[in-house]
Amino acid sequence: MQAVILAGGLGTRLGELTRHTPKAMLPFYGRPFLYHIIKLLENQGIKDIVICIGYLGEQVRDFFGDGQKLGVNIKYSEENTRLLGTGGALKQAQAMLEKYFLVLNGDTYLPVDYREVEAEYLRLGRKALMVAYNNKVDTGVENNIALDRSQIVVRYDKGGTSPDLKYVEAGASVIGKEALDFIPEGVKISLEDGIYRRLIAKRELAAYVTRQCFYDIGTPEQRLVFAEFIKRVAR
Repeated sequence: MQAVILAGGLGTRLGELTRHTPKAMLPFYGRPFLYHIIKLLENQGIKDIVICIGYLGEQVRDFFGDGQKLGVNIKYSEENTRLLGTGGALKQAQAMLEKYFLVLNGDTYLPVDYREVEAEYLRLGRKALMVAYNNKVDTGVENNIALDRSQIVVRYDKGGTSPDLKYVEAGASVIGKEALDFIPEGVKISLEDGIYRRLIAKRELAAYVTRQCFYDIGTPEQRLVFAEFIKRVAR
């Protein structure tokens, strides 16, 4: 399975930390955050990787190159004139993508078996599948996903408080390439607005539910939690 990592954002929430460094390149245990994501993929046999870069993207390209030193093959899709959002970045990379592909946020680490995620995507037969965390351990993110009994996403609402929102988007999904046809060329748009909402309306967004919490590096507290985690597992 091919993997696409979205690593082009500004990281404005992190202030001075990302003034001269892209968020995905912030160091943890002596390596950039993105390194740990790529090694997770490589350890599972996922070696075909596309990285969507934008803000200070040359730092990503200079560090990882073609990926051969890490045992993977990396290609880059770069937003040059302006950032296009997560959906727009995927659209720009469309020509590089296979029939379906794994999409990961470049600021989220989710240590699940992505081969199982792929198998569930194929079993359920929908145009896309989102990994949903059941939020038994607080990640600092409010519940934003509602599912029906068939593992179909029926609502995705980042600002909602409804009791039917029992899960959290975990920063990983498998998307069929045909779903990118919803997004016009060159338009700035998020994955949520460009793809997910349209698929939900057509009952074409399935879910893979996991009890494995994910690690986000958007706040000092979250970065500390991940730093402790990766220090343990990298030994």
